[in-house]
Amino acid sequence: MTSDATLARFREYMVGPSRFMSLLSCFELGIVDKLRDTPGLTAHQLGGAVGAKPDAVAQLLLLLVKEGFVAYDEDAGTYSLDALADVAEGDLRRALTYMNMIKVVALRQLFYLTDSARTGNAVGLKELYGAAEGTLYDIVADHPDLREAWATLMNNVTANIDPWFFGNVDVPAGAQVLDLAGNTGLGAIHTYRHKTSPGLKVTTFDLPEKEQECLENFRAHGVAEHCSFIGGNVFDEIPRGFDIVLIKHFLDMFDQDDVYKILNGVNAALEVGGQVNIMVPVYPEDITDTDNYNVDFFPAFFIGCTMGQGGPQKLSTYTNWLEDCGFKVTKAITKDAAEVPPDVIPVQAVICATKVA
Repeated sequence: MTSDATLARFREYMVGPSRFMSLLSCFELGIVDKLRDTPGLTAHQLGGAVGAKPDAVAQLLLLLVKEGFVAYDEDAGTYSLDALADVAEGDLRRALTYMNMIKVVALRQLFYLTDSARTGNAVGLKELYGAAEGTLYDIVADHPDLREAWATLMNNVTANIDPWFFGNVDVPAGAQVLDLAGNTGLGAIHTYRHKTSPGLKVTTFDLPEKEQECLENFRAHGVAEHCSFIGGNVFDEIPRGFDIVLIKHFLDMFDQDDVYKILNGVNAALEVGGQVNIMVPVYPEDITDTDNYNVDFFPAFFIGCTMGQGGPQKLSTYTNWLEDCGFKVTKAITKDAAEVPPDVIPVQAVICATKVA
């Protein structure tokens, strides 16, 4: 790559935040919805309809016209949807859920990314929300803006990826299953529904303050007889007496030493032959793969916005770590990128392993 080409790549990074917010603002202002309902409006008409200055509307729409999202009729001075007109409402809603989470959870906190990397704490959460050394997951209950943006996306992600996960893991009939760090029970509910069998019991294990909401979710979904909750911390002790431990959307939150603590704790809690089934976003084995955006997003997101540490690893790295912690890996697959909607960032993997003597 020449020097000029390198600097041109820098320019793409420079304009990234501005492009992101120009696009999102056109949705937040209602400009896109208005053009969907009434094509062929001028900037003055749009401004009057959405409560914004016409000049500002015209400026924001320049990018959307450049990208082909919106069409502009030079002679009439009117705008209509172009490529955006062909996007299904459900797909657009999914993409906007990601964008809203990035705006609320990431943009402000990433101002402090360098400080977070130096200290190992999510400094933006301290500066903006007063969380001295806490993580995003510690404070979402007290901050509705963070909770709504993050939880809405995570619930959608879980609902969309769980059918693939459960289609690739074995849960024998009547198994006793522990959903490690299962938050408020959605994973346990999905486990029971996807793997229903006589005697199957699924237990959510998470911090004690999650118990009430978790049990309410079990009752609301009609699985209270089959699902339960245990309060605790994965870094203290993991409950025993389970055949299978599920670890989903969790290992990537931590650096290697903490991942080893978690895996060793799971190993200690299982009998020989016990299973652990993991779902985690992974980096491509070839890190220069331009079709995988996990590298673009997750390092800054975990270090600067949520944990002050962590980030996914390559699939081969996770399998090596499992073997280091006393497991034999029996399956390790990455979701086919062709099956992932093109606007979705995470590329997930499933890793199944058995405790060996």
